[in-house]
Parts: sequence; C-alpha cells; structure tokens
Amino acid sequence: MTPLPKDCLLSIDNGTQSVRAMLFNAHGELLAKHSIALEPYFSTQPGWAEQRAEYFWDALCAACQGLWPQLEIPRERIAAVSLTTQRATAVAIDEAGEPLRPAFSWLDQRKVTSRPALRALESLVMRALGVKSAVDAFHQSAESNWLAQMEPHNWAATAHYLLLSGYHIQRLTGRYSDAVASQVGYVPFDFKRQRWADDSDWTWRALPIARQMLPELQPAGQPLGNITAQAATETGIPEGLALIASGSDKACEVLGSGCLNPDTGSLSFGSLATYNVTSNRYFEAISGHPAYPGVVPGTFNIETVVQRGYWMVGWFKREFGLREEQLALERGVTPETLFDDLLDAVPAGAAGLMLQPYWSPSADDRNGVARGAIIGFTEQHSRAHLYRAMIEGLTYALREGKEQVEKRSGQRIRRLVASGGGSQSDSILQITADIFGLPVERPRTFETSGLGAAIAAAVGAGLYPDFGSAAANMTRTAKIFDPDPANREVYQQLYRQVYQNLYRQLQPSYKKLQSLIAR
Repeated sequence: MTPLPKDCLLSIDNGTQSVRAMLFNAHGELLAKHSIALEPYFSTQPGWAEQRAEYFWDALCAACQGLWPQLEIPRERIAAVSLTTQRATAVAIDEAGEPLRPAFSWLDQRKVTSRPALRALESLVMRALGVKSAVDAFHQSAESNWLAQMEPHNWAATAHYLLLSGYHIQRLTGRYSDAVASQVGYVPFDFKRQRWADDSDWTWRALPIARQMLPELQPAGQPLGNITAQAATETGIPEGLALIASGSDKACEVLGSGCLNPDTGSLSFGSLATYNVTSNRYFEAISGHPAYPGVVPGTFNIETVVQRGYWMVGWFKREFGLREEQLALERGVTPETLFDDLLDAVPAGAAGLMLQPYWSPSADDRNGVARGAIIGFTEQHSRAHLYRAMIEGLTYALREGKEQVEKRSGQRIRRLVASGGGSQSDSILQITADIFGLPVERPRTFETSGLGAAIAAAVGAGLYPDFGSAAANMTRTAKIFDPDPANREVYQQLYRQVYQNLYRQLQPSYKKLQSLIAR
C-alpha cells in the first residue's frame, strides 16, 4: 500500500478569548477549524486576573476533539503540530507536574512594593541610562515576586515556573520545553541574545526564580518533543507526532501575516492591539522595554501596544449593543458583523468626538496613571458616534506607535497588514487605511497566529527548507484597502492637532484621580 503523504499541519492557538485547533495544508489554506470559547479570567480581588491552567488544557483537548469530525482526510496526513498561546500567562508547577494555584493571566495587574536587590554599580548605571524605573517596574510586576512574598508556601513548592505555552508543551510531550519566541513575560530572559540570561545578569536578582525551574528552550522549527500516549488519548492527536517550536500568538501573527521585511508593519486587532515590525537588529521602541523574539530565529519583533485593545469591542457590545445582539440572533450572524452599520452611519472624525484608549495603562512612559478619556460630546452624538470614536481612538494610538518605531529605527513603513478579529471588518480596515495614510492589506485568513505556527511546523517537518520560502508559499493577501483622500485629510488634522496633545493635557488630571482614589 502506498503510504499517505505527510502534507498537512496541525496548529493549536490558545488565545485570550478562545482555543482554536486548525488544520492547514502546505499552501497555507485553512482546511478545518474548531474553536472553544474561553472565560479569559476570574477575579477575586480588584485588578487580579487568574484562570486555572487545567481549564486551558481542557479547552485545548476539546478544540482538538472537535476538529477531527470535520476532517475529510485521515489524521495520518498530518506532518507535525505546533502550538501558539497568549503571552505572559504564568503557571507555578509542583514536582509532580501539577499546578499549585490558578495561572496568572497577562491581564493581571497586581504588584509588589519591594525593589530589586541590585548591586550598587548596576543601580548607578541603570539610573544613568534612564532605565532604573523600568527595572523597578519589571520587579514589581513580576508574578513570581508576588507569589514568593504573598504565598510563600506555594512558592516553596514550586519546582517549575512556566508560561502557558510551556505548561501545554509539558502536557503534550511530557517534557519541560518551550519555544524561544514564546518568552514574553516576567522571566529571566535575555532578549538580545534570545536565551536565558547569564548568571551575572540583573534579572536573576530582580526575580526569585532559579534556573532549574525554567524549561529548555528551542528555536522555531525545531522539535520540542513528541505527543505522548496520554496526550493522544485526551486530544486525539496521533501519538508520536512531532511538536515543533513556533512562538507566542503575536509573534506567530507577524509571521502568518507575511510581515518579514522592515518596511512592513503588522497590525493585530485582538484583545491586545499591537503594532509590530520585524528587524534583524535589536532596538527598543520604548527605552527599557525589550524587543521580543520573532519566530524566525535571530529576528526581533519591535512592538508597541494598546492594552485591552479590541477587548473594547466586547465592552461596547456588552454595554451598548443589545440591539445588534438581538438582530444577530434573528439573522444567525455575530453581533460584531452588524457594528459596521454603526461605523458607516457616522462620518470620519465622529463629528468631533474623540477617545483616548488607555482603558488599562500601557507598558510605556505613561507610568500607569493614564485612563480612558472621551471628549467632545454634544447633543448630536449617538452610540454610533461613540463606537466610531472608539475605533478611531484605537487606530490613532496604533499610528502613534508606528511613528515611534519609525523614529527609533530610521525605517519608513510602506505597507501595513492587519490581522486578528477586528480585521474581519471592512469598515475598520478602511478607517485604518485613512488614519495611517497607507494601504492596508487583509490576509487570506484572519487566523494568522495559527498560520504562523503552521509555517513553523512546515519548516520543522521539512516541507520547506526555510522560513522565507515557507512564508512566501503559505501567506496570501485577500484584499487591499487604499486611503480615501478626503478622510485622510480629516484624520491628519485631528491626529496632529488634537489626539497627540490629549495625554499631555490630561496627565495632571489622571495623576490627581489616581492619588484621590488611592486614599
């Protein structure tokens, strides 16, 4: 009997809102998908965001098991599997491999008040370089420090400290391994050299983590292990199938969008809205905040973020979208697809309504005091104006990030590619093109993080010799949105004359609000 070709790739994406199991062919076409919705976190204290690691694993298993009935090909044609996950979600594991407590979500905002025990010279150098505040923030935001200080019994029992990707990899293969490009979080990782930090590095003195608690790292395209019999039973993935390293969801989105050149910007319209460019050299868009590893080994993703990002669409739906939810039920569609009618009902600039989207403080020079702001209300404004102002505000913030990266790199961006849930909207992508003043491309699939993981799996399985050829053959553009000249002019004036001044003008009020609320 002729053996079946091994020409398909299984990709698992554990995002913030859902876990998706996807099957791609070697041309990057999505053959099948099954999604399991997630409750991103629960909160027992203000600012806390936790979720059981076992909950994520159960959802991963359910996503895989739901995929198999959809397949029109035998599972034996799967050449390899790769995994991508939300970033910076941390799991403390005991010696038996069991989570000691709920995982810390990347949305968690708790902090410690202590400062890192740095050497005197280190501290002086950091102050001279202007990064001491960023180092202090790293220490104070690290979940491991909170765990060691507030739950010392759990920290004493912690044998392995993993990101969510490492937890899933251990469940799938039995090995404590992880991908280099998944290391985004408060861990002792050397972002310039893309490896665990040297013993002399300051990060070991800023964190309570010991080296033996961390997983072995592998570059993308390399095997992390093979699917165990137990994992095969729980997920339905063929036993022995190679699990190939890829990277975090944002890193995989950049690759799956085909954004491998420094003149191409990758926009991610997800729960965390991001702007990324790929670079062969390390530099920081914001001093003291690292460039993250790209999936392609040796590359860097230079990133700026808008916290909460397109989470705000869910917020709007919950607070103001009852009509669309009811219509969506009648028509058998999602409410988000009906929100384009709101955008199209309002002219560019939302009749003078403007929103600053700092619903959660960003990891930048705003020092955690910024808040969301909506200005310019008059009696003519409706919820449609509010929704358009929200989308415009998010896009202004992303454009600000793009210009920051261009200034630091000296490289002008000539092309934009948008992915993530928000990229399914024609109206949102047209607004994006108008505000940026650049063409915006929509990829063939909005599941670009899953496709990025599949590209890594294709390289690891030997279907392509390198990432460049794999991306060239597996990524496609479906539609291009060109800027509307009239809208572009409106947005240019609003962005330069109003939006860019908002934070500076509102900062004193933000600070005062924070001090009054803290009393």
